Amino acid sequence: MNTTKATRRSTLAVGLALALGLGITAQASAGAPRSVSGKPSDNITRIADFYGAYIDAVTDEGGGDLQDALRAHYLTPAFQKELTAWEDKEHADGVLRAQNVPLAWKVTDNGTADHTEAVVTLTWSAGQTSTLVVDMTRGSHKIFHIGTKGIAGK
Repeated sequence: MNTTKATRRSTLAVGLALALGLGITAQASAGAPRSVSGKPSDNITRIADFYGAYIDAVTDEGGGDLQDALRAHYLTPAFQKELTAWEDKEHADGVLRAQNVPLAWKVTDNGTADHTEAVVTLTWSAGQTSTLVVDMTRGSHKIFHIGTKGIAGK
C-alpha cells in the first residue's frame, strides 16, 4: 500500500507540474533549436572551425597542447615560423592578434581566385570588434597568412 500511495503522489506531482506549465516554461526558455553546418572541402568552414577550436583551446585550462596541434594542422610550416617570430616581437597571440581571448567570432568569405581570403570578426567585451584577414590555400587547405590586410594588400 505504501508503494501505491508513493506512486499516486509522484503522478500527482508530475500532473501538477505539467498543469502549471513548468515543463513548457523550461522548453520555451531554451529557445529555438540552432544548427551549424559546414563541409571539410570548404575553406570558409575550415577557417571557422580553426578559429572556434583555437579559441576554445585558449579559453580552456590546459589547452596549450591543443593550441599547438591546431596550429600544426591548420597553418603552413612557414607561416608557423612567421607567427612565432611575430609573437616574440609583439608579446601577443598571433592567431588572435591580441593578448586577450574574444567572446565570439564570425568568418566571412572575402573572395580571391588563387586562394581563399576570409575576414574574421572577433567580438570582445563591451561589444567591441576587431577584424583580421586570413588567407588559405585552396589545395592543401592551410592558412598561410593572418593580418589586418590580405596577402595581396600586405
